[in-house]
Amino acid sequence: MGEFFSSINAILETMLFFDILFGTVDGVSLPFLVIWLITGGVYLTFVTKFINLRSFKHSYDIIRGKYRTIDDEGQISPFASLTTALSATVGLGNIAGVALAVSIGGPGATFWMIVAGFLGMSLKFTEVTLSIQYREFLKDGTVMGGAMEYLSKGLASKGHVSLGKILAILFAFLMIGGAIGGGNIFQVSQAYSAISHEVPYFADNPLVFGFTLATLAGLVIIGGIKRISTITEGLVPTMVVIYLSASVWILGSHYDKIDDAFALIFSEAFNTSAVYGGIFGALVQGFQRAVFSSEAGIGSSPVAHAPALTKYPVRQGMVALYEPFIDTVVICTMTALVIIITGVFEPEGAYATLIVAKEGAALTSAAYGTVISWFPTVLSLSIFLFAFSTMISWSYYGERAWVYLFGSKFSILYKILFLSLSVIATVVSTGIMVDFSFMLMLAMALPNILGLFILSGDVRKQLDVYMTKLKSGELDDEAIRDE
Repeated sequence: MGEFFSSINAILETMLFFDILFGTVDGVSLPFLVIWLITGGVYLTFVTKFINLRSFKHSYDIIRGKYRTIDDEGQISPFASLTTALSATVGLGNIAGVALAVSIGGPGATFWMIVAGFLGMSLKFTEVTLSIQYREFLKDGTVMGGAMEYLSKGLASKGHVSLGKILAILFAFLMIGGAIGGGNIFQVSQAYSAISHEVPYFADNPLVFGFTLATLAGLVIIGGIKRISTITEGLVPTMVVIYLSASVWILGSHYDKIDDAFALIFSEAFNTSAVYGGIFGALVQGFQRAVFSSEAGIGSSPVAHAPALTKYPVRQGMVALYEPFIDTVVICTMTALVIIITGVFEPEGAYATLIVAKEGAALTSAAYGTVISWFPTVLSLSIFLFAFSTMISWSYYGERAWVYLFGSKFSILYKILFLSLSVIATVVSTGIMVDFSFMLMLAMALPNILGLFILSGDVRKQLDVYMTKLKSGELDDEAIRDE
């Protein structure tokens, strides 16, 4: 058994040769894919005329059901799609990822995470709009959407049939890998790291923990997107409230340090000191962890939005704007403030071993525990729920990619593979899993953003038409009124 796990680690280490795309993860170089994500976010922000800032109220009205129509098509409500997508993003990226970003890239990484969050809103709007536009209702009653569909069909409509097909297939393989790595193995390993500190039994019996989590996930994912969305509608708001309540309590207890923390964040964001890799070190860590947290630009959450009940693709795109805002701008920032204020991020401090081992979840637990002695136990439960919710959403993402490549009748093979690796994740090297997860997920941005560039003009036209109808009152006239 030990030789088997050693072989897995050797394979993963070999796969980290993609330096041409990823640069030095923990160093000062600027990986190409980070540049690619920044470029895509800035470009689409201008193409959509800063949709990430000007449609907040209307987006909220859509979420609360004000603009439902009799012509809406889909399987689940816009809010259910949002919570399903958030269940994949609001999770260990907020807990473990932020801790790693601050400890490796310094406090300045927080600033770049916030910037990435706002740019991510434009990316998310564009990719979700395209996902609805090109979604397909399959004979088995499920919906096929996401980057696979708009890359193949959208680029074909522009005369790039072969390119679209190649990019769609490449994306599907990367998303399966991302689901297995970042959406599964990383989640389980980080959750196990945090919980094993609180429950000694699991520290001695890691496979029991993996089997327990895999069993719970299996009971949900077997029911498809409707069961997943039902669970996430109740689970996500509960998780967010618990986590944010603790964060607010800690920040309130140290309110006198908040100004200094923000000052440190802004000064370190542009600091040329080599301690954390300088400006590039902060920027790279900020964007990498923000992308891993919000998934904006990598094309994953459009799969969750594809089944949404809606008449206009742009409308669901506006709902998706809230994902990076809630996930990155709000939750990640609050986590970073707690970590900075408590000082656990110092590379030469008492928690240096956790930083070296990249046990971000345990590091965040330690930060909260310095103020609320009993909170690590609650946080361990939260981490378990975060990992669980992310797993069930990412299992769906990977399953849709699997179905795109191999057909619906083979989806059961993917589910067996996914759940089996959940068990194995408790005994595979955590550090390698972190790098492997980021590598696969960031790589999804390569074909996805290329497609967004090519199809952005169509999204702009749809948005202009929609905003004209909104201003004229036409959208209000066609909305269903609750009696």
